[in-house]
Amino acid sequence: MRILLIHQNFPGQFRHVALAWATRPGWQVVALGRDTSPGLPQLNGSKQVNLIRYKPHRDGHKDQHPYLRKMEDAVLHGQAVARELMKLKQQGFTPDVILAHPGWGETLYAKDVFPNARLIHMCEWYYNPHGADVNFDPEFPAALDDQLRIRTWNALHLLNLEHCDVAISPTQWQRAQHPSIYHPKIHVAHEGVDIEGLGPDANAVFTRNATEDAAELTIKAGDPVITYVARNLEPYRGFHQFMRALEIVQHEHPTAQTLVVGGDDVSYGKRPSQNAQRNKLQAKNWREYMLQECRVDPSRTHFLGRIPYEHYKKVLQVSAAHVYLTVPFVLSWSLLEAMASGCLVIASNTAPVREVIQDGVNGLLVDFFNPQDIARQLLHSLQEPRLGTPLRQAAQAHVREKYGLQAGVKAYEDLLHPSLGGTQQRDGSTP
Repeated sequence: MRILLIHQNFPGQFRHVALAWATRPGWQVVALGRDTSPGLPQLNGSKQVNLIRYKPHRDGHKDQHPYLRKMEDAVLHGQAVARELMKLKQQGFTPDVILAHPGWGETLYAKDVFPNARLIHMCEWYYNPHGADVNFDPEFPAALDDQLRIRTWNALHLLNLEHCDVAISPTQWQRAQHPSIYHPKIHVAHEGVDIEGLGPDANAVFTRNATEDAAELTIKAGDPVITYVARNLEPYRGFHQFMRALEIVQHEHPTAQTLVVGGDDVSYGKRPSQNAQRNKLQAKNWREYMLQECRVDPSRTHFLGRIPYEHYKKVLQVSAAHVYLTVPFVLSWSLLEAMASGCLVIASNTAPVREVIQDGVNGLLVDFFNPQDIARQLLHSLQEPRLGTPLRQAAQAHVREKYGLQAGVKAYEDLLHPSLGGTQQRDGSTP
């Protein structure tokens, strides 16, 4: 079996299948990623895999119509990848299967180079002007111009859906965002999280050495600790509502500590300075903006930034109450990792979350727009920690049953051959 993995930020969601397939006897795995992709150190230098990095030959034109900038960028990425695919073909490598995240345009011309390869696309997201992330939060209304732009962006996703042989989406919610005519082509299976490396630890300790900006910090499992995790601290992941709730909690609970993991960039949406509704305060990122809006105790509110994975696991293990908020959008790995770690999760009652958390069974659901509701659940969880034990256990069991690596790798593997994974159940999941 010859497999070509394509992901701009390789390995991205393909980390686990790359590791699994690269060690299979008789399997050859080639990976393609942008020059900025992190790569997989475990695979570099391995005889079973070859990681090739590509780069578009130029940037998009600055005077390009705003609606078409993403499409031009996609064409540039598609051209760059096509050139690398031609080199592979000349070197004698012809893949049986191409598994790709097509969101940046890399596979626009993959079938032109390898017409007989089975092309599998990961369908992570399809934009909709209503009913999902756009126009969900009234604090951040989308202008007509925004709606027209995202409709145009979908041209790329429609091309991707049209020319792939089969597709896979991590959740039912994400699959449902795509046009219904393509639903039979999209199988539902999550890529899985490393549940074997996650789990509760009653003796866990999180430490941070003293720096010029922060004092030394030691927090243990059992302490009243609130945790919040996001790739970047931004409204898409409810950071603004979390900070408002935290102000209430700290006023009522004088000893609660808070660990916040996440960077100051923008993964989704806009910076405060770019948002017309948010120009009253001067701030270059949402952390600074919300620190101006909300009064929180700096001695008990610890912004850790982006931290190594081993430190991140300790954050989850010492958590007494973990907050996960999101607009209706792509479900974060961090939610599943928190559940696998045995956290008591207090999450937003939004569509993608409800697919994973059942209120009062394996977590607690709160109103995304109601900081008082979020604060109330946090205070109750800190004051009555034993009441959360059944929910913690149920959360861990649910993730172990549904979202483990073994299940994720198998689901992807079932789609590799035309005779496997070719039929779907009515809910869109693979049998």
